[in-house]
Formats: sequence, structure tokens, C-alpha cells
Amino acid sequence: MIILTSAYAALIAVLLYAAVSKARDLSGFAADIAGYQLIPQRLTVAAAVVVVGAELAAAGLLTAPPTRRWGALLAAVLFAAFLAAMASVLRRGLSVGCGCFGDRDLVGPATVTRTGLLAALAVMAAVAGASPFSFVHLLVGAAYLALTFLPGRLIGAAERGRVGPRPGTHWDVTPQPAALTSEKLGVLYALIAPTCGVCSAMLPAFVAAERVDVVLVSAAEEGQVRDYLAAHEVSLPLVIDPGVFDRHGIPWPPYAVLTDRQGVVLAAGGAAEPGALNALLGNLPA
Repeated sequence: MIILTSAYAALIAVLLYAAVSKARDLSGFAADIAGYQLIPQRLTVAAAVVVVGAELAAAGLLTAPPTRRWGALLAAVLFAAFLAAMASVLRRGLSVGCGCFGDRDLVGPATVTRTGLLAALAVMAAVAGASPFSFVHLLVGAAYLALTFLPGRLIGAAERGRVGPRPGTHWDVTPQPAALTSEKLGVLYALIAPTCGVCSAMLPAFVAAERVDVVLVSAAEEGQVRDYLAAHEVSLPLVIDPGVFDRHGIPWPPYAVLTDRQGVVLAAGGAAEPGALNALLGNLPA
């Protein structure tokens, strides 16, 4: 029975962390919700507030044995809704920030696996119902946290490890960008999509890259991309290449490829946060 009754401890920790992380950047979370394209833009902030409130309410209900089953059921509904939204994103081929814990993880196999395991914990807690607190619950709950988050991290690491152009290979986009006359150290090709909320957050970092020429690359329709960039007041060179992701084995944007002036890849990888981009730019020659 301890296997079921300990699930609530893990859920409380996850829900509180998720709610606080979202509340610290509510506008960013609302932008992630907008990326899912499931509700009108004008409702995204209200939806963000509702989700944070529901997570806090579920955590509160889980703390008290008499209301624990209600808290578990509310958590199960939340995780089921998150899974449905993620499935919709993957079915439509969108690149969207998960918005799960205030980080920049993109919706994909890793986030779906993690959310599915959390939903299973919520069902376990609902089945267990009320039970007096025990220190053992904390120990088993901590183990549940590790078992819940570890698979997603392993999947994410595997995804990052087997895709994308390799250093030393030649990078090509079709059509080629206009001739770059700058004497900077290299060229940064930033792969973006107009439906990608994380891409929007990274545009200022791409614009601010100083030691390289920056070329934006997208597989989307050109007019849509140019309207998107105009709305964000970005005027970097743009290449439209519908086959760029499949040809180079790139999973989703934002992604960055750093080359020398001859087009030889120096480094490549996901660029979902400024730190990842800075690490990639660290491969420039001195």
C-alpha cells in the first residue's frame, strides 16, 4: 500500500515547483500557451493564471488526507489536459515550448513521457486516497521523482546525440543566402519557425551575436516568416529552405549551425536558451 500512498508526496513537490516557476514568468508561460494555437491569443494570460491556480489548488488539496483524493483527481485532469495539448502539437508538426516548469524544453517525446508518468502518479494517489503522513512517504516520493524525470532526460539526451550536422561537414541551404561580405569569424545559421514560441524568445540573442554574421533559416512559407520577423522588428538575412530539417536530421527549431567562412560546420545544436547559444559560439576560432 505504501507504493500507492506515497505518490501524493511527489505530486505536491512537482505541482508547487511547476506553479511557482510559471508564476515567476507568467507572460512567458502565456506565450508558450499561445504557441499551442488551441485558444485565442486574448485568452492566453487568463489561461496561464487558471493553470497556475489549479496547480496550487491541487497541491493544497493533496496535503490534507481528507481532501487528498480530490487533489489527486484535479492533478490527473491537469496532466491529461497537458498530454492532449502536447499530442495536438505533435500531430500538427509545431515547435512549441512546453511551458511545464518555466524552462525552454520543447514539446516532444521527453516532455510527453514525463507528463504521462506524472499522470500515472496522480492516478495512484487518487486510488490510494486518504492516509496519515509518514516519513516513508517522503523517501518513496523522492524515488518517484527520480523515476519520473530520469526517462525524459535520457530521451532528450538521446535525441540531441543522434541528430544534426556534424563538425567538419559542409553546411548547405537551398537557395544560398546573399553573399556575405563581412570579415567576421564565421556564420551562424539560426533555424526558426514562426509558430515556435521559444524561437521568438531567442530572436534577441540571435540579433545580438556580434562575432558572426547571422542568417535566419526557416522551412515555413516565406510570407508568413517575413510577417513574423517584421512583427518582432528583426531584419536579419533570411533563407527559406523547406527541406533543411529533414536533409540535415534536425529535430525542431530553434537550432543553430555555426560555420566558418567556407561553410564548414564548426558546431551545431539546439539553441533554446542563450546559454546554449553562447556555448556553441565558443567554438569560434580565436
